[in-house]
Amino acid sequence: MIAYSIASLIGFVLFIIRSLGYFGVLMLMTLESANIPIPSEAIMPFAGFLVWQGVFSFWWVVIWGTLGNVIGSLISFYGAEWIIAQRDRSGLVRRLISERSLQLAHRWFARWGSVSVFFARLLPVVRTFISFPAGIGKMRVTSFIIFTAVGSFAWSLLLTWMGYALGTHWDALSPYFHIIDAGIVVACGALLGWWLVSHRRSGAATFKNRFGKK
Repeated sequence: MIAYSIASLIGFVLFIIRSLGYFGVLMLMTLESANIPIPSEAIMPFAGFLVWQGVFSFWWVVIWGTLGNVIGSLISFYGAEWIIAQRDRSGLVRRLISERSLQLAHRWFARWGSVSVFFARLLPVVRTFISFPAGIGKMRVTSFIIFTAVGSFAWSLLLTWMGYALGTHWDALSPYFHIIDAGIVVACGALLGWWLVSHRRSGAATFKNRFGKK
């Protein structure tokens, strides 16, 4: 049953892209980033295969995929802001999202928002849902758009290249996506760890230079 549902979903993705071209890529990636369960792991590699066939331009596929991600992410972002705005009127929202949770989200995204959004765009599952907590945490929308665009561009570029490189075997990626996803998680974790260590060392050095003994 699950396998049939996945096959039907992929069939829908292929139909939309073949029928609507670049707009189909834009629409599907918008839906994916607006928390609709349509896998970008099927959208972009198939578009990459169409690049291999000469139907699409490589960079236009990447650009439309990135733009779709940004639009869908903004829908989720502003949707979260709207829900928070209803908090004073809705007891259910107050119970689901406490004042303490709001304060924690505000502090987190004020300090780590840009890094969180960028790395989340490279992670499976998380990349789709990071927009919602960013909206709850009232992250600056300009920073949200910039780091969403950069992370989504990298993700779209990778998947499009995979589809292009594999050509007619683009769908051979499907059984291995959990391995690819795990590799991406490890790589992003290593990069994030390196960034945090470097950031803390830099902060410690600055503190020592300012307040250390002369």
